[in-house]
Amino acid sequence: MHFTSEQLLDGGVLEREFTLGEIPGILWSPASASAPVPLILLGHPPLGLRKMYPRLVARAKHSAAEGFATATIELPGSGDRPRWATAEQARADLRRAMEAGEPVSDEIIDALVLPLVEKSVPEWQAALDALLSLPEIGGPVGYSGGVISIGIRLAVVEPRIVAAGFFAGSFVPRAMFEEARQVTIPLHVLLQWDDEGNDRQAALDLFDAFGSKEKTLHANMGGHTGVPQFAGDAAAQFFTRHLK
Repeated sequence: MHFTSEQLLDGGVLEREFTLGEIPGILWSPASASAPVPLILLGHPPLGLRKMYPRLVARAKHSAAEGFATATIELPGSGDRPRWATAEQARADLRRAMEAGEPVSDEIIDALVLPLVEKSVPEWQAALDALLSLPEIGGPVGYSGGVISIGIRLAVVEPRIVAAGFFAGSFVPRAMFEEARQVTIPLHVLLQWDDEGNDRQAALDLFDAFGSKEKTLHANMGGHTGVPQFAGDAAAQFFTRHLK
């Protein structure tokens, strides 16, 4: 891991951009922390860190106020990373189906999501190795956000992640439902009831599939961008219970 920039944000949050090999990422931490702090990995859709930055930094500041460090990495084929032909084709097929008002087929969902999971999860694990080697990061570790299929795979294969907050709304391959049954860590799942890009019933079926003894579904009225402020507060309380 090589840090490439550093700045102090409002609220006493230290932001450091880094590279891990060819993978860009950002680490946010409470500047005033006097001891190693827990870490939350911030998941996000494959739209590029630059486009997602305003939403990510808002989540990071909220988490820093609760005493958590947060970090994220650029997903394969996104942002400034090399284009990925199969992913570009899958996204084009998805756009065509949605613009035509057609159902999104399982084949499109599989082509869009499964390769992304296979490529990105080892990168998240490598980033976690590097982040936990820093003296200011002490664990335990949580995962927050989407793509939900990436979060599911990480929850299954990465024992250092002890709690996860998922954003329902990304397309989920049927194969991930079987993996969801293997998830046993505490879960906090946020669902926007009227999310125009989400199959509500599929989201409910996925929640039902999770094998966790402690799992909570927070469903709010409104579309994808209408998440109420109190929903973020509830997620923060969830991580405070399980990471502190």
